[in-house]
Amino acid sequence: MTRLLDEHGTRLRNIDGVGPVLAARTLGRSGRASRFPTAAAYANYTGTAPVQIASADASHHRLSRFGDRQLNSAIHTIAMIQIRMPSSAGRAFYDKKIAEGKSPRSAARALKRHLATHLWRVTLADEKRSIRAASRESLTAA
Repeated sequence: MTRLLDEHGTRLRNIDGVGPVLAARTLGRSGRASRFPTAAAYANYTGTAPVQIASADASHHRLSRFGDRQLNSAIHTIAMIQIRMPSSAGRAFYDKKIAEGKSPRSAARALKRHLATHLWRVTLADEKRSIRAASRESLTAA
């Protein structure tokens, strides 16, 4: 997997909590990042976009039960790893949400949504970088 990820040129493994297995699962389940027009569309596809539940005077958010469940599981694993790493950016984000008064479950939900956006941006940048490299190679070969 490591060799294939190196050939793909992804920088997903630079994210805290993402090793070769989670990077491969994320890439394999997501496909091309450019097929999603926005980070919100990607979050909806992964099932990390919150769904608003309103009843009487109360309004809450919960995780969507739709989307790619295997990809959602991979993002959940990354989030839990980051929460357990005291110096990770994910832990800082989680602690900030707790300080804002959110419950631990809500803070983890927000972290998953945040991670979906970050993963989409990294894979989109990797895709654009590989397209530029391929076009440079075709120019030098011609």
